[in-house]
Amino acid sequence: MDRDTAEPDTAAFPGPNAERWIDFHSRHAAPSEYSHEFVWDVTAEADGPFVTDVDGNVLLDFTCHIGAAPLGYNNEKVLSKLREFDLVEPMKIAGQDMYFGAGPDPETAEFPGASYLMEALVDVSDQYGMDTVFLSNSGAEAVENAMKICHDYKPPAKYAYAFENSFHGRTVGTLSLTKSKEVYTRHYPEVGGVQTIPFCDCESRAACDCGFFAGGSSRLRDALAPEGGHVNPEEVAFLVLEPVQGVGGYRFPNEAFMAEVGDVCDAYDIPLVVDEIQSGVGRTGEMWAADHYPVEPDVIAAAKGLRVGATISRSEVFPAEKNRLGSTFGGGDLLASMQGALTLEAIDEHDLLENATERGRQAREILRDGAPDHAVDVRGEGLMLAVEFDTGDRRDAVVAAALDRGLLTLGCGKKTIRLLPPLDSTEREIELGAELFCDAMNAVTADAVA
Repeated sequence: MDRDTAEPDTAAFPGPNAERWIDFHSRHAAPSEYSHEFVWDVTAEADGPFVTDVDGNVLLDFTCHIGAAPLGYNNEKVLSKLREFDLVEPMKIAGQDMYFGAGPDPETAEFPGASYLMEALVDVSDQYGMDTVFLSNSGAEAVENAMKICHDYKPPAKYAYAFENSFHGRTVGTLSLTKSKEVYTRHYPEVGGVQTIPFCDCESRAACDCGFFAGGSSRLRDALAPEGGHVNPEEVAFLVLEPVQGVGGYRFPNEAFMAEVGDVCDAYDIPLVVDEIQSGVGRTGEMWAADHYPVEPDVIAAAKGLRVGATISRSEVFPAEKNRLGSTFGGGDLLASMQGALTLEAIDEHDLLENATERGRQAREILRDGAPDHAVDVRGEGLMLAVEFDTGDRRDAVVAAALDRGLLTLGCGKKTIRLLPPLDSTEREIELGAELFCDAMNAVTADAVA
């Protein structure tokens, strides 16, 4: 496959082979969220955003596995370096319980394992004074460990703050912080003490109608005892925030809201945890989405694009006592930690933060110029892009129409589609994908909804 000339081709989508694979998979898989009848053929040609399914259809994937494959498929920026290594068995390693290396010393080793990944994460987070990392296997674990270290750092805290429409994972602990769809949390127990406040993406502080700002103050500030509320700030373990809400609908906060969150956390020494699992690792044109805003995070929870989970903070926030944190398989496997390190290296080596910024600007211009009236908003930062529609049915119809044209997209929130092209997308690829999406939007006319 030549990435420079590849085009979507869905003449037989979904085809009979996909039906057989889906039937086979479904025999034993627990029900989960499968957004498309797309079955990736891992033995077929793929490059960057272009991928082949089991029926030979070629699709343009603007989902990047919900951001978990930030450079798309078979990207030579990572693959060419992986080929240099002879992989070993066992691949699955006791990453946080045992050390491993490659040769006599770290300076001369060519194998960029978990130690190098942690060093790289400290380098890209040093603007916040962060110097310590705990690796795990997933974003939910990264957030769980953020919760744990904050509670250890501020005993005997009994409160935490989360935001409406948030999503932080599917473990019992992280579901206690998740305030979006009821299907995620129904009948499951919760960690106590979690307070919920609005996430303000209103036009401005003066025009706030979500309830966060009122009477010259904010819901967050007014809840605290020194401001007249009932919550002692010394008993708040942390405030957890997605700098850009993902599952909740690609909601971008306004500056005043973020400034207020930062000010309150600073004034009352409340640890600020930023969940960068979907928005981080260069997706918005900065390494962390928090870098766009006037906040100073105390803990970063990252995953997806890193291929592993990571909780990043300052050494004094982490417990000093051994075995307060632990994970036999923390850090995934040898290959996963290598991929994470090489992804960060590729972002730096190929100026992909700048590319994400430029290609994101290009995509928004095309989408805004081509959007029909029923597309009520086009927004984004870098290559974290969203188009919101007037109804959920219309959104679903556009997802289907885009798929018919060979473009993979994903819904989020109640009526929004998210677009996540690879961080190294070219001008041609963005133009191709954005125009296919505009065609899909315009094909879903006023009365042609699902």
